[in-house]
Amino acid sequence: MQDTECRVQDTRVQVAGYKGVGCRVQGAGYKVQGAGYRMQDAGCRLQGAGCRVQGSECRVQCAGCRVQGAGYRLSHTMASCEEFEVTVHASAGPTCGTFSHLWLNLIGSQGETPPINVNEVDLHLLSGSSCRVRVRSDAPLGRLVLVRLRLEARTGFPDLDWHCNRVEVRPADGPTEEEGSGSTQVFLCNRWLRSADGDVELHSGKLCLLKDETDEKLKQQRLQQLHHQQKLIRWSKHVDGAPLCMDLNSVSELGPNLSYTHKSPPVNLLYLKGFAGRAEAWKSFSELETFFIHNGKQNSIAKFIRAHWTDDWYFGHQCLNGCNPLLLCQTRLLPPHLSVTSDMLRPFLPEDSSLEAELQKGNMYLLDYEVLDGVTANEINGKQTYLCAPLCLLHLNQQGQLLPIAIQLQQKPGPENPVFLPSDPGSDWLLAKIWVHNADFQCHQLASHYLRTHMLGELCCVATLRQLPDQHPLHQLLMPHVRTSLQINFQARATLLAADGVFDKAVGCGMQALSVFLSRASARIFYRSMCVPDDLSDRAVDKLPKSYYAQDALRVWDALHRFVVSWVDLYYSGDNDVQQDSELQHWITEINTHGFTHNSGFPQSFQTKAEVSKFVTMLIYSCSALHAAVNFSQLDIALWMPNCPAAMMRPPPQVKGTVTEDDILSFLPDVNSACRVLTTLSLLSQPTVNYVPLCHYKEAVFQDGAPRRLVEKVQADLRAIADDITERNSQLELPYLYLCPRTIENSVAI
Repeated sequence: MQDTECRVQDTRVQVAGYKGVGCRVQGAGYKVQGAGYRMQDAGCRLQGAGCRVQGSECRVQCAGCRVQGAGYRLSHTMASCEEFEVTVHASAGPTCGTFSHLWLNLIGSQGETPPINVNEVDLHLLSGSSCRVRVRSDAPLGRLVLVRLRLEARTGFPDLDWHCNRVEVRPADGPTEEEGSGSTQVFLCNRWLRSADGDVELHSGKLCLLKDETDEKLKQQRLQQLHHQQKLIRWSKHVDGAPLCMDLNSVSELGPNLSYTHKSPPVNLLYLKGFAGRAEAWKSFSELETFFIHNGKQNSIAKFIRAHWTDDWYFGHQCLNGCNPLLLCQTRLLPPHLSVTSDMLRPFLPEDSSLEAELQKGNMYLLDYEVLDGVTANEINGKQTYLCAPLCLLHLNQQGQLLPIAIQLQQKPGPENPVFLPSDPGSDWLLAKIWVHNADFQCHQLASHYLRTHMLGELCCVATLRQLPDQHPLHQLLMPHVRTSLQINFQARATLLAADGVFDKAVGCGMQALSVFLSRASARIFYRSMCVPDDLSDRAVDKLPKSYYAQDALRVWDALHRFVVSWVDLYYSGDNDVQQDSELQHWITEINTHGFTHNSGFPQSFQTKAEVSKFVTMLIYSCSALHAAVNFSQLDIALWMPNCPAAMMRPPPQVKGTVTEDDILSFLPDVNSACRVLTTLSLLSQPTVNYVPLCHYKEAVFQDGAPRRLVEKVQADLRAIADDITERNSQLELPYLYLCPRTIENSVAI
């Protein structure tokens, strides 16, 4: 970049050329000349079509040389001998610094610089610090496309992880950062680096599809990243027939970028302790009342439930708005194995109607727990427990109440499997409803909660890490919603679902039943049931007047869907882009291969933007709003233990008229196992102190430009929904709190 000076006449712009190589550009009255040289030696003759002059902008390109803009700056990709100023920024957290050495390479379209030690002399990678170094290239780099970082432990010092915020690169002879040079390239990092990671390459471009990458090296880098991830992130089978999970031996294997710190609020467990030795039934309802008063005194919802749990209208309300609002379904044709007749049910229907008429009107609803049929029940405290697979028929009356009118406790009809009715003795009818709640506990915990939120999140997180590179727009959109599932699920499998865990010691579906149940439940998952508008419509609960879960779920889904549609529109110009996105197609194939492999209706490939938007909305909703609905409600519903027993200690009754109110206690869980379940639910039902609200993103890609505008719009939509829900709840005796967007966590983190 010496000996030759070219002047563009009439524009006061100087352009440096290669030594020994001059250039002449002619066109539109402009003439660039100097030292009598033409740029023929560089393989380019810049005359006429070789130079574009438009208004006040002249752009000259050849052999990696570019002049552009009204200020006419020289790109840093020009000369055979180049020098750059590189600034490495550490994040500001208290533990973000490291003693280690940082090696750095600049990678261009034509070559790369040798590695340089950023903090070799008097620079240190302190928290919040910036290290500025000069990097020299003795050969042309071409266009700068990547920055490679590698952390190396310093001899004699601890090998600490380091959190890098970003790297900035500008030509060494260009304007300083303070002068606001547009020539500075920013390479975002915003993640932890470890010496064990080896080389980490940072991309400076915006999010884009593979086809939109501007350089072959960037395309290769995407492919290399995925190959590396597929070696690092592997599948493992936890249960035959259920979605696969990540192959892990410990949380530490996740590394700092895929793990997180769970900060729980203080939970008062004082009045749940001290009962471990009581492997016996509760002595009386009075004793149970005393226990509840101490543990539920500050829980207004639990106290309401305690007052109304025997009421039939509340039973129906809980089917719609409890911790498991996903099972109730309208029926226009009764199952043939439900032994009810029109005459049997006539007393519980309008005087001028019949069972057939009410079915035709769409006023009959069904709960069917056939997934539990034949599942082996657990042994708790050395005693056999029992499971049943009930069918419960409910009627929507003229007051808008959903009332249970028939309960059959087993799937196979027969003389030892009577149908319980509201007209039966009070203890018989109450016990039948308790059996339904016990079956619902199993299905809620393992299917609606663990399978449909936790396992789905992990399935899609692993597929995303293996098939969508960092620069893919859906990788960046999805990871904030699914990342935490890896750690929380591993911990659940190692504790709650493991030997000596709460399911093993206190729940009707114990270790022997877990694999059978999860396999069966997985085979009953259908894509439409995962998509809120389809699910609510198919079950005909969307129009019920007091179906608050359905009302709120639909509004939250719609807000998320609008957000996702706009996000997809940013990067896919048409359906053809979707069909040609090989990374996207590999991703959905991976999900199908390792997820719900039966005929579940999950898309086998994506053909349209609409299909992508719906699927991504389903994932985000399931890992945020659905999890909030089924997780943070469970303590409220279960704190009055008879309303939601985790196990039953006596078999289902085979005849009517033999059970008294005092007998009901002998069916309920022992004192110690009930306390163990409630302790677990108390811990799981508390939002974390550091929880991230729905659609709040810390990642840099959401902080500027169009992505930021989309985030601001969806956050405004969610705030409006939250305000409406708060206003509605203020008018309700029993508010529905769990889908208020202010309290929905962005991912499955507990």
